[in-house]
Amino acid sequence: MSTQQKTKTLFLSSLFLSSALFSQAHNVSEGYQKPDDPLVMQNLEEWQDLKFGLFMHWGTYSQWGIVESWSLCPEDESWTQRRPEHGKSYSEYVENYENLQKTFNPTQFDPQKWADATKKAGMKYVVFTTKHHDGFAMFDTQESDYKITSPNTPFSRNPKADVTKEIFSTFRKEGFKIGAYFSKPDWHSDDYWWPYFPPKDRNVNYDPKKYPERWGNFKKFTFNQLNEITSNYGKIDILWLDGGWVRPFHTIDPKVEWQRTIKVEQDIDMDKIGMMARKNQPGIIVVDRTVPGKWENYVTPEQAVPEHALSIPWESCITMGDSFSYVPNDHYKTSQKIIETLIKIISRGGNYLMNIAPGPNGDYDPVVYERLKEISGWMEKNRSAVFATRSIAPYHEGDFYYTQSKDQKTVNVFHMDDKADYRSPATLKFTVPENFNPRSVKVLGLPGKIKWKKSGNSIEINMPEERARLKYSTVIQLTQ
Repeated sequence: MSTQQKTKTLFLSSLFLSSALFSQAHNVSEGYQKPDDPLVMQNLEEWQDLKFGLFMHWGTYSQWGIVESWSLCPEDESWTQRRPEHGKSYSEYVENYENLQKTFNPTQFDPQKWADATKKAGMKYVVFTTKHHDGFAMFDTQESDYKITSPNTPFSRNPKADVTKEIFSTFRKEGFKIGAYFSKPDWHSDDYWWPYFPPKDRNVNYDPKKYPERWGNFKKFTFNQLNEITSNYGKIDILWLDGGWVRPFHTIDPKVEWQRTIKVEQDIDMDKIGMMARKNQPGIIVVDRTVPGKWENYVTPEQAVPEHALSIPWESCITMGDSFSYVPNDHYKTSQKIIETLIKIISRGGNYLMNIAPGPNGDYDPVVYERLKEISGWMEKNRSAVFATRSIAPYHEGDFYYTQSKDQKTVNVFHMDDKADYRSPATLKFTVPENFNPRSVKVLGLPGKIKWKKSGNSIEINMPEERARLKYSTVIQLTQ
């Protein structure tokens, strides 16, 4: 991991750990407002069944192999570290960054290849960055020429130039739920970072109350782009809105360090946006990240997993490598680490949104496909313990993690050892959830009957020699 990526990871972790989501021993329900729209509630229930999703950060920045967007933000120079060869002054750097549009030509882009590999690995929904903070649209917006389909972008001449359309239609055809990531702030827009003033931090660089017409233009621009996404790209299940500093001033939580940097009103009119999105896409889940209320339908820990089960819908977004964006020679997590993370998340009632960043050529690194293939082998044997499950006490005891089927007739017990390469022990002993009386016990992936005995509130299993074939974890399924 580079110093830059280490710093970023520490920054993001501290950002989340210091937030209100982790206050009062993970009491994230404070401020959470359960949706009352029956279609939204149904969509959320279905989404909670999916457990494992694909996140993709992709844009022109992949050509430089740098952190997505953030190097444009003066306050974040400490961990984005602008490279001298990309510009000696800030203005030169911004000019060169925005000129990346003129060389972006990811000719190996093949969303079917991604969908095939991720589907086999058990991923069931996708969230794609239609626009990040830098303002470059990866969809065919009519609101700006700073987009992948502009004549200024070489890839615009490719039949698959509207990559958002291609990704959504391909993954939808494969049965994925579709999520559109969209950044509320737009650092390319003259109505957000007005050239009259220099940008100082991630926030709007003027006071919207002093210049209401300019802020009104930005609100209209944002509304129109989101209307395009929710109108022109088929069925969309999730609208994933990032950039939580764009929010009504009264919603700022002074206990959260980064929110204390917001000095001006940045109300984007989420009621108008949300109602438009629901009109265009009935039942759509809206995720207005870090802004509690009716438009944050689930919460989104970043690069971190809550230590305890949460009682509301949640999802951890975590990178497969060290970075959300493409970085050459990134350090990708092992398949064992990814599966361990998935088990921890689902035992606590959450979903795992794993980020994989395409490179400038339009494809993943080869190692990504290796990881996905390894995960698919584990998933083939253990999918019944993962999908359409919910958390159940005791959730986690020692090396054991629990889920249960929605009909509560089956309990799944995962054994793992995150300190070493996994080896299933000869004997496993674990607590049985209260008021659960198993009649049968089996180990997923092993043939034949398993020797077991129940004593009090615990079960002891004598594992057969075939246990040596188990990779990453032992998954025990109890049925009553």
